[in-house]
Amino acid sequence: MIPTLDIRRLIAEKKYDFDLDFEFEPEEGLVEIPYVELVPPVKAELHGKIAEDNTVLIRGKVIYCLKGLCSRCLKETSSTVEGEAEGTFVPASRRKEDESYSYVGTIDLREFLRDAVMFSIPNGLYCSETCNTPDYK
Repeated sequence: MIPTLDIRRLIAEKKYDFDLDFEFEPEEGLVEIPYVELVPPVKAELHGKIAEDNTVLIRGKVIYCLKGLCSRCLKETSSTVEGEAEGTFVPASRRKEDESYSYVGTIDLREFLRDAVMFSIPNGLYCSETCNTPDYK
């Protein structure tokens, strides 16, 4: 389950630094590699910091498993992927056009985590770094 961050409560409790470690079920259809699927759950290891202007910076990583057919030789394979997750959340009243995340009191991490997973998906799934396409004669 993806937690919702109550920034007002964190500020009231003077918790300006916080850690989040949890697992979640990703949205379906994130992986566009043929014959490959993302095997749930996705693990998120995040650290957050609330700045004096109430901007929230969240950094960390997402870890998940891809399973399916090698993109070169079509052998069954799987691979653990670790992707970077970084986002800045600004109060909605101060959001500028080029800032992608804003919040009003609470932060819903779903869009942020979906983006982190999508940006970390490799172009293909390979059974090994030295895998070559089969020689069809």
